[in-house]
Amino acid sequence: QVQLVESGGRSVGYGGSLTLSCTASGQTDLIASWGWFRQAPGKQREGIAVFDSFRTKTYANSVKGRFTISEDSAKKILYLQMTDLRFDDTARYYCAAARRESLSRGDFDYWGQGTQVTVPD
Repeated sequence: QVQLVESGGRSVGYGGSLTLSCTASGQTDLIASWGWFRQAPGKQREGIAVFDSFRTKTYANSVKGRFTISEDSAKKILYLQMTDLRFDDTARYYCAAARRESLSRGDFDYWGQGTQVTVPD
């Protein structure tokens, strides 16, 4: 199994920047793909930045150009650098990882508890 723990979420002013971290532990060799998702109150969860199994980065249009996903593969840490934060970036941010056999289904097998990012209006 894989455990994922996110950190770094807090309240940040409009236009500000923030970096989230996700530390993986356990059977991390099972991770073929991982990335960041978020869920705002009353909204569906959305994938915002993902590393696929070829280490290609994919971003949601809502964050493209403002957010950057990166990883320290040796330390098994995933990062999300967020800039130019807006009110609608307020959400709980989750790290998720997929096993190789789940890739074709687009499923993510392991999820962290999430970390809250708030951009107060």
